[in-house]
Amino acid sequence: MSSGGYRESPDGDPKKPVFYSDVGAGPLVRPYAMTGGRTRAMATTLDMISVVVASRREVDWAAVQPESASILKLCRRPISVAELAAHMDIPMTVVKVLLSDLVGKGFVLARAPLPAAENPQLNVLQAVLDGIRRL
Repeated sequence: MSSGGYRESPDGDPKKPVFYSDVGAGPLVRPYAMTGGRTRAMATTLDMISVVVASRREVDWAAVQPESASILKLCRRPISVAELAAHMDIPMTVVKVLLSDLVGKGFVLARAPLPAAENPQLNVLQAVLDGIRRL
């Protein structure tokens, strides 16, 4: 094998180098390249359990980067940010940055997770426990 990521061609002609790749090496595009070096979402605060869905806005597919296009296709039905990251096999922070861009352009709608309900008051729990004991 010659240096520089090339090997000889299958027919043995050293003048025709053939580029090789290693499928197990991981993605060819580094996460920082997908986001333009950004590490934080700009406009919206997206949680890993936030639900996102593609809007009905017309998309110019030629102007959308491949990762954003994949997100838009996966968002045809409501999906959480965590599920998107898992399906795309890229870090959650990258998905959040890309989603933030898509939300800002109006291509994706995001719904924040519902706030957790307040814990029941102690006197209510005590009344339930007393009622169970009387049974």
